[in-house]
Amino acid sequence: MVGTQRAVPFRYAATSCRGRARWIAREAGPPAPQQPRLLDRVRAALRARHYSRRTEKAYVHWIKRYIFFHGKRHPAEMGAAEVTAFLTALAVRDRVAASTQNQALNALLFLYREILGVELPWLDGLVRAKRPQHLPTVLTREEVRTVLEQLDRAPRLMALLLYGAGLRLLECCRLRIKDVDFATNQITIRDGKGSKDRVTMLPRAVKIDLTRHVERARALHQRDLAAGAGWVELPWALGRKYPNAGREWAWQWVFPATRLYGDPSTGQRRRHHLHESVVQRAVREAVLKAGLAKKATCHTLRHSFATHLLEDGHDIRTVQELLGHQDVSTTMIYTHVLNRGPAAVRSPADRVFPA
Repeated sequence: MVGTQRAVPFRYAATSCRGRARWIAREAGPPAPQQPRLLDRVRAALRARHYSRRTEKAYVHWIKRYIFFHGKRHPAEMGAAEVTAFLTALAVRDRVAASTQNQALNALLFLYREILGVELPWLDGLVRAKRPQHLPTVLTREEVRTVLEQLDRAPRLMALLLYGAGLRLLECCRLRIKDVDFATNQITIRDGKGSKDRVTMLPRAVKIDLTRHVERARALHQRDLAAGAGWVELPWALGRKYPNAGREWAWQWVFPATRLYGDPSTGQRRRHHLHESVVQRAVREAVLKAGLAKKATCHTLRHSFATHLLEDGHDIRTVQELLGHQDVSTTMIYTHVLNRGPAAVRSPADRVFPA
């Protein structure tokens, strides 16, 4: 059927025959595949190297800002001079923190080294944001008690774990049932900061209430299963290796969210863990209700955990292991407690003018 045939594109090539050119029509080959967009290549490279989603989001953000800063020029057309100008503007014009500038620098180094295959030279003339040496805000034991008394339900349990076990907020949110061992009073932190695992204690002060909470979470999971849901996200490729593990009780979140969501890639009805903003907002309101004059956050409870352990005479290496610090110098910041308590350094003014 001639009328239904699809037109086939042709290209013309010139050939010579005894000094005269002849044009021969040849069928065109398939079009060359399109190169993925730059940011899609960045995302794919980050995921292939098992970077976290938050790192991926942050790197893409800084690469976008870098491109828009230079009038939407392609990074391949720019180099060390443009990178230096952008990072210097962050420090001088935007007055960002040193950690923020370092994050932007790491994002651009990843872009040039891993995506564009360009090794940037040393960035001469780069104005570095100053990294201030701040002492952490620490609550007294009575202040901790006052704040925790203003909390209830899941936020109170999570705040107790932040203070009683030294957890980071996201580490607490991402706890799974299998990571809490009530028999040995231990909590295993999986894939913490720096992709490291560690073990910390399960405080006795939270054990009974946490057991009741877990039973309520089990009942919620049973209702989800009955409704055809009950799935959770699994790390890395475990979902392919163990297709049904996402519905097992051991993999469920200790602090599940209140709503289900549909995963578009699998069609599963899943339940995420409780969002960290819920705890942050609850702790902030509790600090205000307690009438504290200190600017305390969820991370302040972790600082207080480390400080109070040192006050109780525990050695700094033990505190380092419980906190998950890679270097003991990071934990050394809590040694300011040596100027407090019964063994504190006494001011000479107190000897001249005793109270």
